[in-house]
Amino acid sequence: METGSPDDPGTAGATRAADRAGPADQPSPAGPAGPAGPAREEPVWTGLPPGLLRMRRLLLVVWLGLLTLTAGVLPALFLAPLWAALALLPLALLAWGWVMLGRNWRSWRYAERADDLLISRGVLWREETVVPYGRMQLVEVTSGPVERHFGLASVQLHTAAAATDATIPGLDPAEAERLRDRLTELGEARSAGL
Repeated sequence: METGSPDDPGTAGATRAADRAGPADQPSPAGPAGPAGPAREEPVWTGLPPGLLRMRRLLLVVWLGLLTLTAGVLPALFLAPLWAALALLPLALLAWGWVMLGRNWRSWRYAERADDLLISRGVLWREETVVPYGRMQLVEVTSGPVERHFGLASVQLHTAAAATDATIPGLDPAEAERLRDRLTELGEARSAGL
Protein backbone atom coordinates (compact mmCIF):
# COMPACT_ATOMS: atom_id res chain seq x y z
CA MET A 1 0.00 0.00 0.00
CA GLU A 2 1.44 3.36 -1.00
CA THR A 3 1.21 6.51 1.03
CA GLY A 4 1.30 10.01 -0.34
CA SER A 5 -0.43 11.54 -3.27
CA PRO A 6 0.33 10.94 -6.95
CA ASP A 7 1.43 14.58 -7.09
CA ASP A 8 4.12 13.91 -4.46
CA PRO A 9 6.63 11.63 -6.20
CA GLY A 10 9.11 11.86 -3.32
CA THR A 11 6.87 10.07 -0.81
CA ALA A 12 5.41 7.54 -3.22
CA GLY A 13 8.79 6.82 -4.80
CA ALA A 14 10.40 6.28 -1.42
CA THR A 15 7.58 3.92 -0.44
CA ARG A 16 7.93 1.91 -3.65
CA ALA A 17 11.71 1.67 -3.17
CA ALA A 18 11.19 0.40 0.38
CA ASP A 19 8.66 -2.19 -0.91
CA ARG A 20 11.17 -3.47 -3.50
CA ALA A 21 14.05 -3.63 -1.01
CA GLY A 22 15.01 -7.03 0.29
CA PRO A 23 15.44 -8.03 3.93
CA ALA A 24 19.11 -7.05 3.85
CA ASP A 25 18.17 -3.50 2.83
CA GLN A 26 15.63 -3.01 5.63
CA PRO A 27 16.76 -1.19 8.79
CA SER A 28 17.23 -3.42 11.80
CA PRO A 29 14.46 -3.46 14.42
CA ALA A 30 16.93 -2.17 17.00
CA GLY A 31 17.11 1.14 15.13
CA PRO A 32 20.12 3.34 14.48
CA ALA A 33 21.38 3.03 18.03
CA GLY A 34 21.80 -0.72 17.69
CA PRO A 35 20.90 -3.37 20.24
CA ALA A 36 21.89 -1.16 23.20
CA GLY A 37 18.71 0.89 23.01
CA PRO A 38 16.84 3.60 21.13
CA ALA A 39 18.62 6.66 19.84
CA ARG A 40 18.22 9.79 21.90
CA GLU A 41 15.87 12.21 20.18
CA GLU A 42 17.16 15.61 19.16
CA PRO A 43 15.30 18.44 20.89
CA VAL A 44 12.93 20.60 18.87
CA TRP A 45 14.45 24.08 19.05
CA THR A 46 12.35 27.24 18.99
CA GLY A 47 13.94 30.55 18.01
CA LEU A 48 13.02 33.99 19.25
CA PRO A 49 10.50 36.14 17.37
CA PRO A 50 11.83 38.89 15.04
CA GLY A 51 10.23 41.61 17.20
CA LEU A 52 13.14 41.31 19.65
CA LEU A 53 15.65 42.00 16.87
CA ARG A 54 13.63 45.01 15.66
CA MET A 55 13.46 46.41 19.20
CA ARG A 56 17.19 46.00 19.84
CA ARG A 57 18.15 47.49 16.48
CA LEU A 58 15.86 50.47 17.02
CA LEU A 59 17.45 51.12 20.43
CA LEU A 60 20.89 50.84 18.81
CA VAL A 61 19.96 53.39 16.13
CA VAL A 62 18.48 55.80 18.67
CA TRP A 63 21.42 55.76 21.08
CA LEU A 64 24.20 55.68 18.51
CA GLY A 65 22.31 58.19 16.33
CA LEU A 66 22.31 60.63 19.22
CA LEU A 67 26.00 59.93 19.84
CA THR A 68 26.75 60.46 16.13
CA LEU A 69 24.99 63.83 16.16
CA THR A 70 26.77 64.85 19.34
CA ALA A 71 30.19 63.71 18.10
CA GLY A 72 29.74 65.33 14.68
CA VAL A 73 27.78 68.52 15.22
CA LEU A 74 29.18 69.91 18.46
CA PRO A 75 32.89 69.71 17.52
CA ALA A 76 32.10 71.10 14.05
CA LEU A 77 30.29 74.10 15.57
CA PHE A 78 32.74 74.94 18.34
CA LEU A 79 36.10 73.83 16.93
CA ALA A 80 36.42 73.34 13.18
CA PRO A 81 34.42 71.59 10.45
CA LEU A 82 37.16 68.97 10.18
CA TRP A 83 36.23 67.71 13.66
CA ALA A 84 32.88 66.52 12.25
CA ALA A 85 34.79 63.44 11.09
CA LEU A 86 34.47 62.21 14.69
CA ALA A 87 30.93 61.18 13.73
CA LEU A 88 32.39 58.36 11.62
CA LEU A 89 33.35 56.38 14.71
CA PRO A 90 29.78 56.04 16.08
CA LEU A 91 28.54 55.31 12.54
CA ALA A 92 31.06 52.46 12.21
CA LEU A 93 29.98 51.21 15.63
CA LEU A 94 26.36 51.36 14.49
CA ALA A 95 27.09 49.24 11.40
CA TRP A 96 29.06 46.69 13.45
CA GLY A 97 26.35 46.57 16.16
CA TRP A 98 23.61 46.05 13.55
CA VAL A 99 25.32 42.91 12.27
CA MET A 100 26.22 41.62 15.75
CA LEU A 101 22.64 42.04 17.01
CA GLY A 102 21.40 39.90 14.11
CA ARG A 103 23.94 37.17 14.86
CA ASN A 104 23.12 37.24 18.57
CA TRP A 105 19.37 37.08 17.91
CA ARG A 106 19.80 34.04 15.64
CA SER A 107 21.87 32.26 18.32
CA TRP A 108 19.10 32.34 20.95
CA ARG A 109 16.81 29.29 21.06
CA TYR A 110 15.07 27.05 23.54
CA ALA A 111 13.71 23.51 23.60
CA GLU A 112 11.23 21.81 25.90
CA ARG A 113 12.15 18.20 26.61
CA ALA A 114 10.48 15.59 28.80
CA ASP A 115 12.51 16.34 31.94
CA ASP A 116 14.15 19.71 31.37
CA LEU A 117 14.26 22.95 29.43
CA LEU A 118 17.27 23.75 27.23
CA ILE A 119 18.32 27.33 26.50
CA SER A 120 21.10 27.91 23.98
CA ARG A 121 22.73 31.22 23.13
CA GLY A 122 25.96 32.87 22.11
CA VAL A 123 27.94 33.38 18.93
CA LEU A 124 31.61 33.24 19.92
CA TRP A 125 31.07 31.62 23.31
CA ARG A 126 28.18 29.17 23.01
CA GLU A 127 26.30 28.62 26.24
CA GLU A 128 23.68 25.95 26.75
CA THR A 129 21.71 25.94 29.99
CA VAL A 130 19.77 22.89 31.12
CA VAL A 131 17.08 23.62 33.70
CA PRO A 132 15.45 20.47 35.15
CA TYR A 133 11.74 20.98 35.73
CA GLY A 134 11.98 19.58 39.27
CA ARG A 135 14.55 22.25 40.26
CA MET A 136 12.48 25.26 39.22
CA GLN A 137 11.18 27.31 42.12
CA LEU A 138 9.69 30.31 40.34
CA VAL A 139 8.81 31.18 36.74
CA GLU A 140 8.14 34.86 36.03
CA VAL A 141 6.91 36.69 32.96
CA THR A 142 8.22 40.26 32.81
CA SER A 143 7.70 43.02 30.29
CA GLY A 144 9.14 46.52 30.58
CA PRO A 145 7.68 49.58 28.82
CA VAL A 146 9.83 49.19 25.69
CA GLU A 147 9.08 45.47 25.48
CA ARG A 148 5.35 46.14 25.90
CA HIS A 149 5.50 48.70 23.09
CA PHE A 150 6.93 46.02 20.79
CA GLY A 151 4.54 43.32 22.09
CA LEU A 152 7.26 41.28 23.82
CA ALA A 153 7.76 39.59 27.18
CA SER A 154 10.56 37.68 28.89
CA VAL A 155 10.39 34.45 30.88
CA GLN A 156 12.68 34.33 33.93
CA LEU A 157 13.37 30.94 35.51
CA HIS A 158 14.57 30.81 39.12
CA THR A 159 16.10 27.69 40.63
CA ALA A 160 17.65 26.84 43.99
CA ALA A 161 21.11 27.58 42.59
CA ALA A 162 21.46 31.19 41.49
CA ALA A 163 24.02 30.16 38.84
CA THR A 164 21.37 28.26 36.88
CA ASP A 165 18.77 31.00 36.74
CA ALA A 166 17.87 31.49 33.09
CA THR A 167 15.97 33.97 30.95
CA ILE A 168 14.27 33.64 27.58
CA PRO A 169 13.90 37.21 26.25
CA GLY A 170 11.65 38.69 23.59
CA LEU A 171 8.80 36.19 23.44
CA ASP A 172 5.26 36.90 22.32
CA PRO A 173 3.25 37.53 25.54
CA ALA A 174 0.88 34.63 24.79
CA GLU A 175 3.82 32.25 24.26
CA ALA A 176 5.50 33.56 27.42
CA GLU A 177 2.35 32.87 29.46
CA ARG A 178 1.92 29.42 27.88
CA LEU A 179 5.55 28.60 28.64
CA ARG A 180 5.20 29.88 32.22
CA ASP A 181 2.09 27.78 32.83
CA ARG A 182 3.62 24.66 31.27
CA LEU A 183 6.91 25.00 33.15
CA THR A 184 5.10 25.63 36.43
CA GLU A 185 2.90 22.58 35.89
CA LEU A 186 5.86 20.36 34.98
CA GLY A 187 7.91 21.75 37.87
CA GLU A 188 5.18 20.95 40.39
CA ALA A 189 4.77 17.44 38.98
CA ARG A 190 8.52 16.72 39.06
CA SER A 191 9.09 18.20 42.53
CA ALA A 192 6.14 16.24 43.94
CA GLY A 193 7.86 13.05 42.77
CA LEU A 194 11.08 13.81 44.70
